[in-house]
Amino acid sequence: MVKTALSSRPHLCAWYRVAPLMLTAFFGVCAWVYSFAPAPLLSWMYPLDYEDYISAASSRYDVDPFLVAAVIEAESNWDASAESGRGAQGLMQVMPTTAHDMVELGFVDGETFSPDSLFDPRTNIEYGCAYLSYLLDYFDGSLERAIAAYNGGMGNVDEWSDDGTALHNAITFPETQAYLIRVTNAHMRYRELYGEHFVPVGSSSDEPVS
Repeated sequence: MVKTALSSRPHLCAWYRVAPLMLTAFFGVCAWVYSFAPAPLLSWMYPLDYEDYISAASSRYDVDPFLVAAVIEAESNWDASAESGRGAQGLMQVMPTTAHDMVELGFVDGETFSPDSLFDPRTNIEYGCAYLSYLLDYFDGSLERAIAAYNGGMGNVDEWSDDGTALHNAITFPETQAYLIRVTNAHMRYRELYGEHFVPVGSSSDEPVS
């Protein structure tokens, strides 16, 4: 009996050595599929709703509507009632203080879009687009920096940008690193999946929606 138990131990050890490799390979395949698989295979991961609100607000603020959809997917997964532990609200997880800042800076008409109604999809998308436009202007059109700042804050992105290395490598918040990857991938997927759903930015009227 002792001889049998001892002789089986190497097989058990071999299994423990192989299991981590198999797990690593599995997650590697999942990551590859997520990043490189044809978009139609992943359409269930990238739903689209509130197209009229996205189209109108993104046109007003000259923001790519596919970027707006990507931010919504990453921030709330299209749950208009979502609220974070820090108080961010709605589809684009807008902070109430940010909404009030957008009104004070003249980006959003607070009479038409109340900063206290961020769970309303139309209002939330309005403020989210305004803030994205503000970030893009601040970072001289840098999409990468604007996306990172939407999650990690403008001051932090300024510091990371001064590091002299690629932004993704300079980011010190794992959450923001993952967010940048997620939104960038989703942005690409939404363009591939819904290319005919939105008119190009700037080609429609900038009149406020009544």
